[in-house]
Amino acid sequence: MSYIVPNSDAVRLIRYSSFLWLGYLILLFIINQTLFPPPPDHPNTFYYLGFMGLISLLCLGLASWTKIQRLLGRAFIPIVIGIITVLPILATITVVRLFGPAPMLDPQSSVLLLLPFFMVAFLMVAWQYKWLHMLLIILGINILNFAGALSFAPPDEDPFRGPVIISLIQTIMFLVVGFSISYLISRIKNQQQSLAAANLSLTHYTSTLEQLATSRERNRLSRELHDTLAHTLSGLAVQLETVKAYFKIDQNTSQLALEKALASVHSGLKETRRALKALRASCLDELGLSKAIAVIAEESAAQAHLTLSLSMPLKMPIMSPDIEQCIYRTAQEAITNAANHAGAKNLSVNIDAVRGKIILGVIDDGIGFEVTDAGGGDHFGLSVMRERAQINGGKLDIISRPGDGTIVRLTI
Repeated sequence: MSYIVPNSDAVRLIRYSSFLWLGYLILLFIINQTLFPPPPDHPNTFYYLGFMGLISLLCLGLASWTKIQRLLGRAFIPIVIGIITVLPILATITVVRLFGPAPMLDPQSSVLLLLPFFMVAFLMVAWQYKWLHMLLIILGINILNFAGALSFAPPDEDPFRGPVIISLIQTIMFLVVGFSISYLISRIKNQQQSLAAANLSLTHYTSTLEQLATSRERNRLSRELHDTLAHTLSGLAVQLETVKAYFKIDQNTSQLALEKALASVHSGLKETRRALKALRASCLDELGLSKAIAVIAEESAAQAHLTLSLSMPLKMPIMSPDIEQCIYRTAQEAITNAANHAGAKNLSVNIDAVRGKIILGVIDDGIGFEVTDAGGGDHFGLSVMRERAQINGGKLDIISRPGDGTIVRLTI
């Protein structure tokens, strides 16, 4: 058998309110006894600590008894709302009817006395139901109060004048309070829904960016392997075919072709190891961000015969592994592009840590390119860098023109 469990937050509200009501009733009783003592035969104590105390304990018991909550299901909240609105009014009318009014206990002041109970009822109605239900609760409370005030009207006065005035004041007060609570609750619900929708959209967006970055990274890896291993193997195949063709005809030519083939193998093996090492990024874990970028810049500059300028802080701020990986991969891609494709003579790599930001700059004086064409062709790596920067909350700026060098700047 399945049960409909009431809203756990609403149950906790009832439980906490019950404790507050008990403290409120004890405080009222003390004030009433010390400052406004009732007649000796008036059941003031029984009213505060008896009737009203039992109502608070009843709500506390219902909010603490999980089995009865499951049994009542959707009816649990309406029953509690009825208890904290109807029973306090009936208890007040009964005591005043049987024993007469007393200081702080009469038809006129009973509404203020019971206001903490009504406020919790209004809050729960606004939270769980619609504005129409709030109007029905306010109407029900006013009808009960009007009937009670009508029964206590003095015989020598108009029986409707006093109750009507009291009911009008109560209605205006309850409508203002009820509307304010309903409006605030509705705004909170709308904000929660908007936040949930924004979080869902952000989750989808992040997932899409990750998938796109993964796809672009695969494309970059395929190009890396094509530029190293595939070129080496294709060149080696041509050279070995030359060796085969001249092996019996011209030993010298065959020997030269074989030496070229061995040199190509060693060069390709070196490039492949470099690519695999870059993919692992193990030096980032071993050396730290600044040293790892310095190593890859020095190796690339030495290989491409570039004049290198390095500028980095002695101590980098603490960053998450994702941010470090983003900065390292961006530097790696930008440095590799400058060394292999830019035809540059000078390369500058700098990192600045200012005002909570990390700024990476890679500058070369190479052939440059049109930035508007950087979304495809030989520039897939730039798109990967942009996506990686977005995923990590950063911004990538690329400034370049044909014949005017390139500036790659990452800000996180």
